[in-house]
Parts: sequence; C-alpha cells; structure tokens
Amino acid sequence: MAEDGMPPIAQLKGRPLGRILIKMGKVTRVQVSEALELQKKKRGPLGQLLIEMGYVEEADVHRALAAQVGMESITLGVIDIDQSVIDLIPAQMAQAYHIVPTEYDRDTNTLGVALASPDNFHATDDLKTLMGYTVVARITTDEDMTEALNRYYPEEAAETINEIISEIGADEELAKFEGRGESIDLDELKEMAASNPVKKLVNLVLLQAIRDRSSDVHFEPFEDEFKMRYRIDGILFEMVPPPKYVAMAIASRVKVMANLDIAERRLPQDGRIELLIEGRPVDLRVAVLPTMFGESVVLRVLDRTQVNLDLEQLGFREEELAPVRQLIKKPHGIIIVTGPTGSGKTTTLYSALRELNTVETKILTSEDPVEYDIDGMIQCQVKPDIGLTFARCLRSFLRQDPDIVLVGEIRDLETAQISVQASLTGHLVFTTLHTNDAPSSIARLLDLGLEPFLVTATLEAILGQRLVRKICGNCKEEYVPAEQQLMELALTTADVTGRTFYYGKGCDYCNNTGYRGRMALFEIMILDDELRELIMKHASTAVLRQEARKHGMRMLREVGMLAMYDGVTTIEEVVRETVAEEGG
Repeated sequence: MAEDGMPPIAQLKGRPLGRILIKMGKVTRVQVSEALELQKKKRGPLGQLLIEMGYVEEADVHRALAAQVGMESITLGVIDIDQSVIDLIPAQMAQAYHIVPTEYDRDTNTLGVALASPDNFHATDDLKTLMGYTVVARITTDEDMTEALNRYYPEEAAETINEIISEIGADEELAKFEGRGESIDLDELKEMAASNPVKKLVNLVLLQAIRDRSSDVHFEPFEDEFKMRYRIDGILFEMVPPPKYVAMAIASRVKVMANLDIAERRLPQDGRIELLIEGRPVDLRVAVLPTMFGESVVLRVLDRTQVNLDLEQLGFREEELAPVRQLIKKPHGIIIVTGPTGSGKTTTLYSALRELNTVETKILTSEDPVEYDIDGMIQCQVKPDIGLTFARCLRSFLRQDPDIVLVGEIRDLETAQISVQASLTGHLVFTTLHTNDAPSSIARLLDLGLEPFLVTATLEAILGQRLVRKICGNCKEEYVPAEQQLMELALTTADVTGRTFYYGKGCDYCNNTGYRGRMALFEIMILDDELRELIMKHASTAVLRQEARKHGMRMLREVGMLAMYDGVTTIEEVVRETVAEEGG
C-alpha cells in the first residue's frame, strides 16, 4: 500500500529522518544540511524545523516518521472498509484511541489499523491487551482519520453498555453456557473469553469507568445474578447487569488482559493492566477472588491525571497550610498520617513528598503496593511472602544515604523501632497508621510496645484525615436544612442563624449524584512540650485529645462543619465521615 514514488519501507526503516525525506524526493541534501545547522542553534526536532523552513509539508514528515519505524502509509478515503471489520472495534474505543480498523485476517487473528500519528504506537499495544488481536499499523493523515471516524463511527452510533448486554443475551454461542455452572472446560472458557460481545462489554465498562473517574470496578457473581458496580468518590453505583452465565467469561477476559492463569479458579490472583487512554496513562490493578458462586473480580483504577498531588489542592484550610509546610521541612522526626482505608493517606503523603522532591534531597519509599511512580523518588515494593517486609526494607534504606524515608505503614514493633532509629539518626520519616483519629495514634504506638520516651523524642506531628464528597459546582443550590438534619450535628436553628447551606440538585455532570470530586478533612496534632510530658505519664487518649484541643487542634467534625459552612460539602457527608467528640 506504499504510495507512488515512495521507496520500499525496508529501505527506509531505521534510517535518519533527513535521509528518508531525501529518498522520498521531498527535500534536497542541501536543505537537510541547512536544517541540521539550524538545529545546532535552535534546538528542536528536525522534521519540525524543515516544516518551519517551508521545505516540506507536515503530512510528508508524518509519512517519513512512520517509515522510520517500519510503518506503511494508507489513504483511507480511497478504500471501502467492510462493516464486519468496523464492528470489531467499538465506536468509543475507535474515538478514544483515534484509530480505524482496515482489514482482518481471521486465520492469524491479525487486525490492520490506521493511525494518524506514528507516536500513537501505544494504541496498538492497548488493542492487543484489550481485544487480543495481533495488530499491524499503517499511517494516515489527520484529515483522513477525522473523515473516516465520522464516516464509520459517528457519535450517535456509539453502542451503550445496555446495547452490548442485549447483544450478549441474543448471542447463541454464549447462551450454550447457561446453567453449566463450573462444568466448563478450558477450551470452552477461552472461546467464551475471546467472543466479541464479551470483549466489547469489558472494554466499554473500563472506558466508562475511567471517563467517570471511578476508583474501582467490581464484577461480582451471586447465586442468582451477576453484578457490575463502579465506585465513584467513595460510593458504589450499580450498572445494568449482564446475564449470569457470562460471569466466567468476563472473569477470564480480565485474567487474559492481566496475564493471569485462566485455568486457576480456586486461588486468589493479582495482576495489572497498563493502558494509555486519550493520552493518559492508566494503571488497572486486578484482584481475582474465588467465592461460593464464582470469581469476584475487582479492578482498582489508578489514573495519575485524576490525582492532584499538590498540598494546596487536598483540602487544607489556609491557616493550616503554613504549619504543615513547616512540619514537612523539618530535618528529622516522624510524621504520621492516620485514618481508615481509602481516606486518602497515600495521596497526602505523596503530595508532601512531591513538594520535597528536589535535586538535593534523596527520598526512599517502601510501599504496599507502589500506587504512583514519581520521578526522582526511589520506590520499593514490599513483598512479605518472600520476607521483604517494611522493617527489612527500612533497614536497607538506612544504608542508602537517604534524607527522607516513607514507610507505607507501621504494622509491628520492629517497623516502629527502625522508624524511630531512622529519625534519631537524622532522617525525616513519613508513615501511616490505621487509627480513628490523631490522638489515638499515640496509644497505638505504645500498644505495639514502643517506649514512651522514644515516642516523645521522635514524633513531630500526627494528621488524622477523612474524605468527604464535594458539592457539584454545576448544580449547587442553597437550601434551609430541616431541624432533624441539624440535630445530627448537635446544632440548633439558633446556632446556624445567618449561615447558608448548599446541596447538589443532581445533573449530567455529576451523574445526578449532586457531588463531584472529594476533599480531605484534616485533624492536625502537633506535639509540644506539654503533650510530650503527658505521653511520658501514660495519659489517656481523652486527656491527650483535650490538651491538643487547648493548643488549637480542630477535631475532624469541627473541620467538617467549617467546610460545610464554606459551602463545599453537605451536612450528610460530615455526619457520614466524622464522629462527635467523646466525653464532651
């Protein structure tokens, strides 16, 4: 399919770009030399400089770059693509990846696709992962691609999840497996997982989840049904369920994508799927769990573009940011972030480390698992099954000459002791604990067996945190709360005189939930001499809490109420995520 006058691709592959353009007859040697001279003064890609100098068109450089990596050119406007080939790729996928399938060889399972950019090679990798095809890519122009996408995949023709579920219901091949339960052999399982409706459904559910900013996708088999659910902003939402008999096919399809063993249905398995959707790197962590009624599959969506690792964006109030910045810039000591699973502890710690991540600072982290890889930080995944625990990692860290160390979680005395040792030898240590609030972390450390004098010598501060959903800015409205609602926060109508309350009415932008995005509430307990003295005297958590409040610590519920008065969140969210102070 090479264009007229274009030398064979084999002669061009791997050659310098200037040489390819000369062989294509688009530029002369003198023009390339001129551009190379200019490149020494004005840095930039050679192709771009030749375009700026008016010697070549952008389309020629595109074709040359494609030839450089061994890709042929194709003109979509002059060929007619068979509808059966178009149907192999769902419209949402073609639009998201900017690709058009051109031909399909069933015997070799090879799909020919057209790309508008030679840099879009990740699309071919993702197609292989998501759809299981061997992909041969060819290059076309931007105009050609836009025209082909509009012709073959008009927006209004995009299939919905409901339509694909109907397609599965009508598929006779899949219907054969109804009522078969576990009595499906491996070859049949592979056949089910490779069926086009199953592949389309899984891909569409994943694309939809990523677009809706979901944190998790659940595929769950029950006795009489199969559920699909998304978790958005901490809350689970159910989708229309597919027929129960495709449960095994869906689990197997996800396993294939994550390179897991589809024959193993009795043991839990973990894997990952890496995708690049609409230019965004998305990591999917896959966890497969055998249950009474089949395998439950949960995918954790780690979309780096959706996580804002910036201290200013987390939810700290203005007056809290300065003391927090002072804390994280201390030369040594331990800073603990505490809260239940899913309360955003990791994001807070990453945001702090990102701010400290400079050329002159060496940062080492031990995590379980490593959620986001950040340039400039050395990150270590703990593997307890082979003995690589937090404690073992941390011991080795101290021989790596770090300035700052992150310990994913203090789970035992050994980890606590080495964290203390690291702090005493001049390192700043960040870590997490699973406790309900900041003051109760002290009791947790002492329960582990840490000596009070070591806690007071090293601990600088504890941040307790919770996540609350933010009111959707698009459908936010004022309202007057009922007395019953106020009573849940121990407020009276008199307490809130002159204050305005808001809620989200629900719109398309927020999936009719009234909320979009989340923010953290922080309880900041900074250790001072009085608190240290109380710890030495084994004071109770209640006494420590009282003392910390005297010194300006706001309880989580108080911080939540301030966010509510600011019109950022609602009464329901504050009640759901925080508890009233015990003992007055």
